[in-house]
Amino acid sequence: MENLIPPHGGELPLLLCDAYRTESLKKEAMDLPSIDLDWRQLCELELLLTGALAPLTGFLGKADLDSVLTRMRLADGRFWPRPVLLAVPEKLARDLRPGIGAALRDAEGFMPAVLHVSEVWPADPQDEMQRARDAALPLSEPLALAGQYYVAGRVEGVALPPRHDFLPLRLTPAETRAQFAKRGWRRVLGVMPSQPMHRMHFEFFLRSAVQREANLLIQVAGGSDPVHDADHFSRIRACQALQPRFPGPTTLLSVSPLMELPGGQREVLHKALIARNHGCTHLVVGGEGMDGGERRRGQDLAGPDTTTLAWAREHLGVELVPFPRLVYVEERDEFMTEEEVPEDSRVLRMNAAELRRRMMQGTRIPEWYSYPEVLAELGRAYPPRSRQGFTVFFTGLSGAGKSTIARALTVQLMEMGDRRVTLLDGDIVRRNLSSELGFSKAHRDINIRRIGYVASEITKHGGIAICAPIAPYRQTRRDVRGAIEPWGGFIEVHVSTSVEVCESRDRKGLYAKARAGLIPEFTGVSDPYEVPESPELEIDTARFSVEEAVARIVLKLEHEGYLR
Repeated sequence: MENLIPPHGGELPLLLCDAYRTESLKKEAMDLPSIDLDWRQLCELELLLTGALAPLTGFLGKADLDSVLTRMRLADGRFWPRPVLLAVPEKLARDLRPGIGAALRDAEGFMPAVLHVSEVWPADPQDEMQRARDAALPLSEPLALAGQYYVAGRVEGVALPPRHDFLPLRLTPAETRAQFAKRGWRRVLGVMPSQPMHRMHFEFFLRSAVQREANLLIQVAGGSDPVHDADHFSRIRACQALQPRFPGPTTLLSVSPLMELPGGQREVLHKALIARNHGCTHLVVGGEGMDGGERRRGQDLAGPDTTTLAWAREHLGVELVPFPRLVYVEERDEFMTEEEVPEDSRVLRMNAAELRRRMMQGTRIPEWYSYPEVLAELGRAYPPRSRQGFTVFFTGLSGAGKSTIARALTVQLMEMGDRRVTLLDGDIVRRNLSSELGFSKAHRDINIRRIGYVASEITKHGGIAICAPIAPYRQTRRDVRGAIEPWGGFIEVHVSTSVEVCESRDRKGLYAKARAGLIPEFTGVSDPYEVPESPELEIDTARFSVEEAVARIVLKLEHEGYLR
């Protein structure tokens, strides 16, 4: 076997500079072009700087990319499963050329590293996907967007990207190896949960470690942006809550900058490489869905994939442990694989979606599925719907009656007095948040996204947002829903009053002006209104009074559990 790794991994490259070189780099960076990294790129840079992606010392060049795509190796022949690339917009790429440096910065302007540019070339996502399909293993997702450029080169680190959460748990590979050496650990089973762990995971991880006479590293994927990921804190706190159930002397909990990856085999081997660099000899793979019943990420490894298992063992020195499909056997009071279940046994199943539904509705969760301390942490993130914030989002033509119903609904909810209610009427928002915008498609999108952002913040903090814009475009409404639903409820109400009725009510004469060509891009006349595909409610104010419309919405909110 080639490239076998000693007990705590191979050499880690030293990419972070000493204090003297750091000061020199900061001065040099004042005259360098800057590359602003998005959150995912910052996480990958942190993995590079800490040595988690050893032996890489920077972002791959074109020859390395071609070789990794076609034969799972770097150009020099070393095994490497997944491209590590830096993609930038074409406009920025024009300022970069081989031989110069570029300051890598976060959104606040902080510079974790300088990139010494060696190559710049245009990305070709479709060709890259095709070449990978034709060769060893397909890519799970494109490596870049169309029109972007790749920038290759060595990185010199000034400091790790700033982190402010769970700092005692954020161990670098060197710190993790030092913990292993201090404790005398030589065989280590790694697990990388990207979802909360429950009883089945506790039993399987502990059993797998005991069977292999290995210690256990629980390395929670903590790379997501804690401000914008609704599940970030609950995921890590739930793992913290479960940790005391594992044997203390043989278990270590840490948080890594790894973001959740797609479930292809390249990504599994990428995780195995990161585990190797942290000092693990074994790694549990598959089961990232953390429910045992749904289709799982990495399901291609739930059944043995001999090629991938062999590659990890031969090239990385890591033994992969597939996470099987587990079910709860009631009379045995334990989780077993479907093949192990005795005949005529009563088998119970529950998945993560069902758990979340029960938590939001405040219904009982069976003891066999999880532990009280884990559920208590998740309960903070997923309270019953009656304690969640929510948004009621009206959409419809001008004059349909949106504002009138929205105002009446706001008053009724305020009278109930349970939570704060904020009305974001289209005219109010135009006057206070979007006064500089016109009515082009781009400006309408910006206006609706601003409304969606404010509503998501209200919802996140347990309040009620009532929004009443025209919101004519389907994709923009979908995006607003996607921004709000991770934090609470989203009820879309299509006020479906016809254009003829709306025009007959037009006190301001807007429709007449639009038909005369005096108002360009007027929804329903010279600009389209895209009817919602599946709103939670549809109300035609030609058929329903304001009071009837409000009553229907309140009943819907009660039915969905948002109101008691």
